[in-house]
Order: sequence, then C-alpha cells, then structure tokens
Amino acid sequence: MPDALDATPYDALLLLSFGGPEGPDDVVPFLENVTRGRGIPKERLKEVGQHYFLFGGVSPINDQNRALLDALRKDFAEHALDLPVYWGNRNWAPYLTDTLREMVADGRRRILVLATSAYASYSGCRQYRENLADALAALEAEGLELPKIDKLRHYFNHPGFVEPMVDGVLRSLADLPEDVRDGAHIAFTTHSIPTAAADTSGPVEAHGEGGAYVEQHLDVAQLIADAVRERTGVDHPWRLVYQSRSGAPHIPWLEPDICDHLEERHAAGAPAVVMVPIGFVSDHMEVLYDLDTEATAKAEELGLPVRRSATVGADPRFAAAIRDLILERAAVELGQEVTPCALGALGASHNLCPIGCCPSRAPRPAAAGADSPYA
Repeated sequence: MPDALDATPYDALLLLSFGGPEGPDDVVPFLENVTRGRGIPKERLKEVGQHYFLFGGVSPINDQNRALLDALRKDFAEHALDLPVYWGNRNWAPYLTDTLREMVADGRRRILVLATSAYASYSGCRQYRENLADALAALEAEGLELPKIDKLRHYFNHPGFVEPMVDGVLRSLADLPEDVRDGAHIAFTTHSIPTAAADTSGPVEAHGEGGAYVEQHLDVAQLIADAVRERTGVDHPWRLVYQSRSGAPHIPWLEPDICDHLEERHAAGAPAVVMVPIGFVSDHMEVLYDLDTEATAKAEELGLPVRRSATVGADPRFAAAIRDLILERAAVELGQEVTPCALGALGASHNLCPIGCCPSRAPRPAAAGADSPYA
C-alpha cells in the first residue's frame, strides 16, 4: 500500500461544471437557466436548442463529469488520498447551491474547487467564482455555517492536461491517409469569446490584445505542436482558431471561425486538417456539434480530409494532475515551499485570482479570490 497522502487543510473537493440537459424536456428549462436575465423568448430558445434535440435532448457533459468523478475517486483511492469528491453545476442538476448545502451538512469546512475550464476568462473562471458567491449567500441566508472555499489554479499547461492531447493529435494524424498525413495542418480550437472579454482576461498586467485567454491557448498549442514534431519528425503548420460563437453579430468576437479556417486552408492547398479542441476538457455538445457535425460537414463539402482529436476527458493522467494540484495547493496553504508543475513559457498560474482579474461588465461578488467577501 502506498503511504497515505494528506490534503490538509482541505476536507473535500468540489467538481464545478456547466451542466446540461439529460432529456428533451430539459432542453428549454436548461437554456432558460443559461440565459437568465437576457430576456430571450422561449421560442428562440427552442431554436437554439436544436443542437441538443439532434442528440435526443441529451448533453454528454453530465456523463462525462460522472466519468471524471469516477477517475478522480479511483486515483485518490490508489494513492491513499482520503478526500471526498462532490459535484455541482451552474445550470442544471446537481445544482451548485444544493451540493454546497450537502457538503456543509456533511461537515465539510475547507473546500477546494476544480472547475471544468482550464484557462483564464470571465466565463471560464470569474463567472464560476460569482456562482460560488451566490451559493454561499444563499446558505448564509439559511443560517448555515459557511465553508472556506479555494479554487485550484488554471491547469492549461500541466503535463497531465497537455500530454493526453498530444497523444490525441498523434492518433488523428496516424488515422489520416498516408499521402496527406505529413502535409496535414493542425487547427487548435477553443471557444470564441467577445474580444473585449479576451482583452481583459487574466490579471491586470496580462490585459491587452487577447489577454491571458489567447496567450494561454497559444502556449498550449505551441507545446503540442512541438511535441508532435519531436515524435514524428514532421513540422505541421498550425493556427489557433475559434468555434461556438453565440453573441450578437455587431459585437466583435475572436476569429477566425473553424469553418472559415477550413475554407481558407482548402483554398491554400492544405491536403488535410486535424482539429484539436484544446479549449475543452471533454467531448461535450460544443465539440460534438460544432466540430464533429458542423465543421466536419464543411470539410466534406470542400473535399478536405479532416480528423478531430480527443479531449482529455477522464484520462488517468488528468486525474493524476488534479491530485498533484490538490497536494500543491494544500502545501501552499500550510506555508510549505512548493515547486509548481507546469510546461511551456508561461509558468504556473496564480493560486488566488487577484483584484481586476477577468472582470465582468456588471461587477458582482465573487468567492475564492482576493476580492472575495467570504474570507
């Protein structure tokens, strides 16, 4: 048996995710949760929900989170890390507030949060922190004793996140016909966000064109491209591109879109493209529809061979990376000297989101940061 690992002072891990419908009747209520406060008519939500209805009204994200929970619990058990794992969502059951209430009832008082978003941005980090603050406010109104909550640092450049994606690209390249394999271009994809949100992503000192959001994705893309070159001897051209835009047409969002990029690569004579969704932890709806359905259909229309490489999902190396991040953060909290594990040029991200990091247009309280009202 391995020596027991100690996550003190933490007594629980909370997996915090987006959530998704698990049947046709859930789709519109789920989208109402996602768009609450924007005044979008129900008929419009039914149109938006067609992506989900194509897949039986079921988003794969909840099952993928269950698989990740299983992988984390298995890894913790194998390494004698006694840390219970809970799960809560922003927009669908199990809801975050309900899960936090359960954790408090179970006596959990020092909680670490793992968000299913690896990069800095408002929607990928601060919005989750705002949701945590809302949940804590609800528990406070109920007279419950509030736990202290910390959030694990961004893990975009942790080896346990990067290496499974490298393997995914290698498998996708090997699956291409031999006559187009070496000339294949790599399209690293992530969720498009408004350029204004990208420009203010990360700490204040990182703000600027694209902010930390673009910089972090470019760093990961370079890491993967370099690893592929080292293992194959082929230097594949690559570009960071975007998908899943959902905003008003007059608001600038990050570009180019993956479908536009495929058209451009085909016109330039690229023999094949491998699409690599580095911005996503698992193969949820935006991967299944925007890449496997929409972008793949565009490639077929062009006669351009494409492959889509795998996301990290519940890869055991990712579960091991989370364990590593937990022990790292626990040591930091105990005042111990720590050497964070990170690849690439940017180094390890901050443990505590500083004031001004990924601000929202209408400021709201956010937990687990330097500006948290819940110390």
